[in-house]
Amino acid sequence: MASSKHGGSGDTSGVSAQSYVHTLTPILAAVTEQIDGPIQQAADLMTESLRADGVIQAFGSGHSEALAMEIAGRAGGLIATNRIALRDLVLLGGEPRELLRSAELERDPKYSRKLYELSAARSGDLFVIASNSGVNGSIVELASVVKEKGHPLIAITSMQHTGGMDSRHPSGKKLIDFADVVLDNHAPYGDSVLDLPDGGGKVCAVSSITAALIAQMLVAEVLRRMTDAGETPPVYLSANIPGGDEHNHALEARYEGRIRRTA
Repeated sequence: MASSKHGGSGDTSGVSAQSYVHTLTPILAAVTEQIDGPIQQAADLMTESLRADGVIQAFGSGHSEALAMEIAGRAGGLIATNRIALRDLVLLGGEPRELLRSAELERDPKYSRKLYELSAARSGDLFVIASNSGVNGSIVELASVVKEKGHPLIAITSMQHTGGMDSRHPSGKKLIDFADVVLDNHAPYGDSVLDLPDGGGKVCAVSSITAALIAQMLVAEVLRRMTDAGETPPVYLSANIPGGDEHNHALEARYEGRIRRTA
């Protein structure tokens, strides 16, 4: 049996795996309370887009890129998805590699229009943008461009964090100001949930976990709508099972030039 001084299985105080799980559990429960409201609204928009031959365009900077990876190109998920990343500016847009060394890139709005253009989005596409704070320049500017172009937009953010921040975009607006549907990841201000001793700060973030939960709830609801209607949804099989690559590549061919599967 683990010693209590190392945070044993019953220890929910201080910093430990047990205290993290203890703190995370009600946060996850709060996220799921959105199932009967905004999750349904978002799933309706996504299903409408897919039925209109649209692609789900997913973007998040920093650790919010995990949300885009959860939606686009993973086993058990939707084929018609595209992951947008800031490195697209270098890999696809001809910008110098040094651009990615800038710690201020996600706060800079000037590249977001180019990022949109590189996505090769069409009129029927829908955007999912994740940002815990929802105030950085690249995020807010991309949301602005998305709405300017007439796309539906689903925002995933921490309402507590964004409510406690001023916008870093010249307009003074935030991600939530452009969204058709807002999903709250219920991360606290600053994201982390456990206190270090003697006021040493907070540790152990939650937004990546809650965003993944939101992403999978959305996928499940989209697939429920399609299967209930007798449709065969185009979904990924694991590439690491026999026949997975063949299945996936055949379906990806329907969206050639519209979805990317870069590293």
